[in-house]
Amino acid sequence: MHPHSTALLIVDLQNDFLHPKGAYARGSAVSAAAAALPARVAPVMRALRAAGGCVASSHFTLWPGPNNTPLISPHLQKLRPFLRQGDFARGAWGHSLVDEIGTADFSVDKVAYSAFYMTQLEWVLKKRGIDTLMVCGIVTNGGVASSARDAHVRDFHVMVLEDGCAAFKEETHDTSVRDLATIGEVMSCAEAVRQLQAAKT
Repeated sequence: MHPHSTALLIVDLQNDFLHPKGAYARGSAVSAAAAALPARVAPVMRALRAAGGCVASSHFTLWPGPNNTPLISPHLQKLRPFLRQGDFARGAWGHSLVDEIGTADFSVDKVAYSAFYMTQLEWVLKKRGIDTLMVCGIVTNGGVASSARDAHVRDFHVMVLEDGCAAFKEETHDTSVRDLATIGEVMSCAEAVRQLQAAKT
């Protein structure tokens, strides 16, 4: 691992997804597995920054439409009917990363699964000389998988932090991780920290 050309991509670990006062908690769409992620991801962030790498984050965003009603894709509206005005709004508390994560070095707003779709993520990464992307966040079979595959086809070396991701069902997470092993490395957060500390020394 070469930390100076490595970035950690944190997919959607936002207050509205994870915090007890966020939109998903209000709609009873909570996940204990997802809530446990920040404590495991934060040490990777610290180790990568200490070794000279950087941290990127993607933020699921609901943009305002007529009368400030959020623009929600039909499939998401059906799946999460509790979403309302102010949820995942750019600049709002719910849109931010949870406190355990803090802030990324740079962030992109996204409207679909992949952090690359219609964002400037690829441009910023390549301008910063990043060729390796460690991916974590939620959900494993959605934003994480889509972002990892999009990184792969853009010739980034992909690392998936297995216990830094979560899905609403454990079997869904496990299947997704096995699939992602075909396009990148799979490792634990603790292993990523060990590799970063070894690379730093």
